Amino acid sequence: MKRANAFVVFAVGILGLTACKKENQSFNSAVSETAGSLRSSGETNNPGAVYLIDNAAGGNHVLVFDRSTTGQLTGKGSVATGGTGTGAGLGSQGAVILDNSNQYLFAVNAGSNEISSLEIGTDGLTWVDKIASAGTMPISLTLHDDILYVLNAGGAGNIHGFRVNQGHFTSIAGSDQSLSSSTAGPAQIQFNDEGTALVVTEKNTNTIDVYPVIDGVAGARTSFPSTGVTPFGFAFGKDDEFFVSDANGGIAGQSALTSYSLTNPGNLELLSGPVGTNQTSACWTVVTNNGRFAYTANTGSGTISGFSISNTGQVSLLNSNGITGTAGSGTADMALSNNSRFLFSRNGGNNSISIFEVAASGALSNIGTVTGLPASSVGLAAK
Repeated sequence: MKRANAFVVFAVGILGLTACKKENQSFNSAVSETAGSLRSSGETNNPGAVYLIDNAAGGNHVLVFDRSTTGQLTGKGSVATGGTGTGAGLGSQGAVILDNSNQYLFAVNAGSNEISSLEIGTDGLTWVDKIASAGTMPISLTLHDDILYVLNAGGAGNIHGFRVNQGHFTSIAGSDQSLSSSTAGPAQIQFNDEGTALVVTEKNTNTIDVYPVIDGVAGARTSFPSTGVTPFGFAFGKDDEFFVSDANGGIAGQSALTSYSLTNPGNLELLSGPVGTNQTSACWTVVTNNGRFAYTANTGSGTISGFSISNTGQVSLLNSNGITGTAGSGTADMALSNNSRFLFSRNGGNNSISIFEVAASGALSNIGTVTGLPASSVGLAAK
């Protein structure tokens, strides 16, 4: 394997960043199903839920949808986070996350510079706590065991850690670390599977930052040039392999997916790519639980590209034209249900959530749509 190529671009295309920030417009709980029956996957599936935030400047709320065993969504209202949003796009992945046990939900309050926690119970969500994000405009969260880190995009930009006990936050002394530049344009923060490292993507500097983590405290970063242009969302697969969407400045038909390996002691190695999607502005990325498939949301095209993942982390398109699923206009955040049977995408251009069933082959079948999300909705988490 070879170390990631040095390809740093200082000017990012406005089109790409704009496309990755499109927002939704209004909210209702209606679900309209496409014609035809669901494909049988041969696997059992428990009911679950899908969550996002409205990011409203007048008061941030978590929007709740119940998910049936067949993937259909029913709106169940909203719960206040106790903070405020920005009323505009965040250009990030990970604004809303769940813990591994699906007992707590964590959300950013980008307008009031806070993060909030809510407990998930049989009767819905209950607000638990909030805390200052130790920076300006928090946009992305990640959790490993009882350690939560936030990525702050405002000001000079930074990351900061918190210990979480039954949803209550305690700031971790010495956990604050800077980004590579005050104009980094960060997109996402994520722990590796072992919780020994944090990864941050920077859109404006075409940089991937790696921070070692010891006893919950992040150490000084090592910054690597991204192989692809405009690295945005990413997801970890197996054995510290992770897969990064490259929006490529929003140039039409030129987005891609690149796979890397995070090796000890925090070295970044290129596995494959950039592998082109033939689509525009790949911004968000998810990987199935079995590590076999990755998907990018192509904001500029309103499509989802699927990739197969080899045992060595190589990626290849499932469909030669890069269209594995057609979502709504401005498709953005994505989330998979617990067993990866269902894929959900939030579509900022037509204010909806598209629902897909994931076949054993990685193929996607569009099985429904939720319409009418609020104007500034961001994030997506599912169980």
